[in-house]
Amino acid sequence: MLERPYEAYVYAYPHKTAYRPLDPKPLLADVWRGESRDALSFYMHIPFCEVRCGFCNLFTRTGAPESLTESYLDALERQAVAVRAALVESGPEPRFATAAVGGGTPTYLNPDELSRLFDITEKAMGVGLGSIPLSVEASPATATPDRLAVLAERGTTRLSLGVQSFDDVEARSAVRPQKTADVFAALDAVRAAGIPVLNVDLIYGIEGQTIDTWQASLETALRWSPEEIYLYPLYVRPLTGLGRLSLNRDAEWDRQRLELYRAGRDFLLEHGYEQVSMRMFRRLDAPVVVGGEDYSCQTDGMIGLGCGARSYTASLHYSFDYAVSPSQVRGIIDDYVGTRDFSRAEVGYLLDDDERARRILMQSLLQSAGMEQGDVTKPFGAQLDLLMARGFVETTTEGHVRLTAEGLAWSDSVGPMFFSERVRAAMRAYELK
Repeated sequence: MLERPYEAYVYAYPHKTAYRPLDPKPLLADVWRGESRDALSFYMHIPFCEVRCGFCNLFTRTGAPESLTESYLDALERQAVAVRAALVESGPEPRFATAAVGGGTPTYLNPDELSRLFDITEKAMGVGLGSIPLSVEASPATATPDRLAVLAERGTTRLSLGVQSFDDVEARSAVRPQKTADVFAALDAVRAAGIPVLNVDLIYGIEGQTIDTWQASLETALRWSPEEIYLYPLYVRPLTGLGRLSLNRDAEWDRQRLELYRAGRDFLLEHGYEQVSMRMFRRLDAPVVVGGEDYSCQTDGMIGLGCGARSYTASLHYSFDYAVSPSQVRGIIDDYVGTRDFSRAEVGYLLDDDERARRILMQSLLQSAGMEQGDVTKPFGAQLDLLMARGFVETTTEGHVRLTAEGLAWSDSVGPMFFSERVRAAMRAYELK
């Protein structure tokens, strides 16, 4: 506990490796009956990429033929119709507060396919695009003017571009084939499309990266004045391209990543950005794209469509099967495309009151604003005391508990402190495919 700064990125709790096949498989109408639906999140997953980066452990496949993307959209539409029917049957009309399309690379789809994707979102699911924030992920190779025109026309308010590095040598080292000239062209195209918020993803800890090359990437990113910049530490995970190499990833690498993180953080803070979390930095004058004053990612439900998407209610998180290896991913996508009945939840994790409290605490504490002390924090006093003794947590005059600057730097070790033993055991027992 708190031995190394980079244990795991806690983007959701519990992680999918804690999910198991549900028996019996509940009807979605029963899953959502009685659930709050005043401010739902909507997510669509596109599991296709033009290439698979060396660090990537996302659920995605490369080289998908056009026939498969068409079949995948057919399945998405069937799923949307089934999920919408379950929501209508089980309670009041749902209201969506925010929407996102991720992957994979959503812009792997061509312009016509993107238009159909948004038609499914609006017509089959009833999501009011244009009246709520919509975030879409893209890669430099697929952020083309014709695709971006569709995104802008259909109400995209945020475009997240996975650049990772502006240095061609570093990109190759991360097994990410791209050319800086193509990245520049993509950024120009995003700005020309008029999408309000541009986010640029960058990675630190790449083999051969130095403080100077890292700062050069940051300086280059600022030419386009992105409203958001995410700084991601490189992880080398099993079954990934880098994971198959015999790379020396030890305490020295931890030290290097922390040094690069601090340099990147300080650089952005000095150049007009505020820190929202360990990874997220927002330009001080940028619009805040959220789901309205009543939107709260810690407590509201999620409707996910696609074979890599997760959905969650207050008591059940569910999805389809999860894998990393290309052969297993292809099999799961084929099974999804062949599915005719989407009326039941397949794989998931049931949350009790303790697990819900852990989820709320992690998703709140790992944000720079922290959270109010109260019923959620009381059961975790021992962990918070330890964090305070390490100088990672402080209490504000307003009664909030929040991570210090150094605590934010150690977020990937702080978050896992609050995993339950039940979740840890399930994750340990999961056989990664």
